[in-house]
Amino acid sequence: MRYGSTRRSALALAASLAAATVLSACGGSGGDANQELSKDPVTLRFTWWGSDARHQRTQQVIELFQKAHPNITVKGEFKEWNGYWDSLATTVAANDAPDIIQMDELYLASYAERGALLDLGTASKHLKTGDFDANALGTGKVDNKQYALPVGLTVYSIIANTDLLAKFNIAVPDDATWTWNDLKSVGAQVSKASGGKVSGVQSLGFDIGGVNIFARQAGASLYDDKGNVSIPPQVLTNYWQYILDLAKEGAAPAASVSVERASAGLDQSGTATNTAAFGNWWNTQVTALTKASGGNLKLLKLPGEAQSAAPAAYYKPSMFWTISSRSKHPAEAALFVDFLANNQEAADILLTDRGVPANNKIRTAILPKLTATDKAAGEYLDTVKVSPPPRVTPNGASGVESILKRYTEQVLFGRITPQQAAEKFIAELQKEIDNA
Repeated sequence: MRYGSTRRSALALAASLAAATVLSACGGSGGDANQELSKDPVTLRFTWWGSDARHQRTQQVIELFQKAHPNITVKGEFKEWNGYWDSLATTVAANDAPDIIQMDELYLASYAERGALLDLGTASKHLKTGDFDANALGTGKVDNKQYALPVGLTVYSIIANTDLLAKFNIAVPDDATWTWNDLKSVGAQVSKASGGKVSGVQSLGFDIGGVNIFARQAGASLYDDKGNVSIPPQVLTNYWQYILDLAKEGAAPAASVSVERASAGLDQSGTATNTAAFGNWWNTQVTALTKASGGNLKLLKLPGEAQSAAPAAYYKPSMFWTISSRSKHPAEAALFVDFLANNQEAADILLTDRGVPANNKIRTAILPKLTATDKAAGEYLDTVKVSPPPRVTPNGASGVESILKRYTEQVLFGRITPQQAAEKFIAELQKEIDNA
């Protein structure tokens, strides 16, 4: 679950991209990504977002690469998340995009479908992907072309506070067999045993991961292959009814508490403040949550997986590496992405700054070097069964979580029924896609 994300501030990207109509003609003017590497001086531009610590680590990796390839200079263009997407849209529209672009899943289709990104399948001479799981590579495909290489991976999970469970003499559930009703039941036990001071379950409904899981366990999907909303209204109705029942039966907090926490930062969540025994999170968030809570947290597999015909769990990329289709040096850009993704020295510097590595070989190699919680997140990633990932977020749907959050709030406060929320959500999201 994502709380207080600055991601919402980037929703203006849709308007920026809509205005940048030249994007539709920006593909195909770069060089051959599989050509021989130049022996002449080459300068690459590389843009990313993140903290100062990420900036420092990335600069170290750039220096390593330049030492190995003295004729290639990599100029970093480091930005905060706020403003990153407006800047990228502007440079792409002006045919002045950086050669290597750190990309987010929400906006991958927007750029790929407009021809702004290189098909990495055309760069196989310099960029190797043999150490990546097929389901991981699938997260970066649009229309069956590999436009993006996942940097880190995460999977949806339940994080349990084992200190709270022990305090109230409640056993940790068997996550190999449990159901969503089991989660509701054990959550209600915690709430009752604590006299209401601790909620059993942190409310769902504020991030798209939960919707994807409910849809996939029902044999459905949020989007079809063409990028249209395809989730059956009944599946969404059941999803919101479950969230409503959690609150009504005392397993989750009152609506006002859930909404307030969902609007705050991660450190104000029920998991972080030790006021909820179970929370739905991406597995790699266990490190930040453990630091905030000061308690013992345990990653559990999702309820309902044992009853599902196929695993609903899927890999979600922390971010991607992409290459501009306008790059004048696509071969060298591919070589640099290969270094970022496959080089052990680079991995030893980056560690999990951009998530638990998607590269299986690299992930195995760095696990012993990680903190206990990062190591737990990495090991969890290797134990969960996953299916092919959902269709990449369609162009126009980058605001899906804001829409979801709004309807969850209305359902929790009793302003609309789960069925009404399902119908309105589908219609609004499809309209956003149609208008993109």
